[in-house]
Amino acid sequence: MKARFIMIALAVLSAAAQAQQVQSVEQADAALVKVSKDRDAVEGEFSASERECYTKFFVNNCLDKAKEKRRVALAEIRAREVDAEHFKRVASVAKRDADLAERTRKDAEEAATRAAQPPKAPKEEHAEPKAPTGPRVADREAQHEAKLKRQAQQDAANAAKRAANVDAFERKQSESQRRQDIVARKKAENEEKARKAAEKEAAAEKKAAAQPAPAK
Repeated sequence: MKARFIMIALAVLSAAAQAQQVQSVEQADAALVKVSKDRDAVEGEFSASERECYTKFFVNNCLDKAKEKRRVALAEIRAREVDAEHFKRVASVAKRDADLAERTRKDAEEAATRAAQPPKAPKEEHAEPKAPTGPRVADREAQHEAKLKRQAQQDAANAAKRAANVDAFERKQSESQRRQDIVARKKAENEEKARKAAEKEAAAEKKAAAQPAPAK
C-alpha cells in the first residue's frame, strides 16, 4: 500500500510541474479534468489506508500519518485547480478586451473612410437629420470600462466567497476528522479492554487447569 501511495504522490507532483506550463484554455480544461481524477485517487488511497490502520495495534498513529499524506496531496491538487481556473478567467478577460479593440479599430476605419469621401451635393429639400442609432466609440469605451470594473468587483466578491467556502469546508473536515478520531480511539480502547479480559480469562483457566484434582 505504501508503494501505491508513493506512485500517486509522484503522479501528483508531476502534474504540479505541468500546471506551471498551462498556456491555453484547452490545457487548463485538461488540467481541471486531471485534478478531479487525482482527487478521487487520493481519497481512494486514504480510504484504503484508513481500513488498514484499523487492523493495526497503534490505530491512532497510523491514522495520523494517513491523514497527513492526504492533506498534503489535496493541498497540492487544490493549488493546481486554482492555477487552471485563474488562467481561464484571465483568458476570458483578454478575449473580451481583444474583441472590443477590434470593434473600436473597425469603427475608426469606417469613420476615416466616411471622412475621406467628398460631401454630397445638397438637395433642395432637406430632411430632418436622423439621430444616431448605434452607440458612439466613446460610449462603447465607457461601457467597456464600466463592465471591466463590474467584473473586477464580481471577481473580488467571488474570491471572498470561495475563501469562505474553503474555510467552512476545512472546518467541516476538521470536525469530521475529530469525530472519527474519537470513534477510533474508543474502538481501540474497547479492543484493548477485550484483549486484557481475554488474557485474564485465559490465565484463570490455565491456573485452574494446573491445580491438582481433589483426592477421592
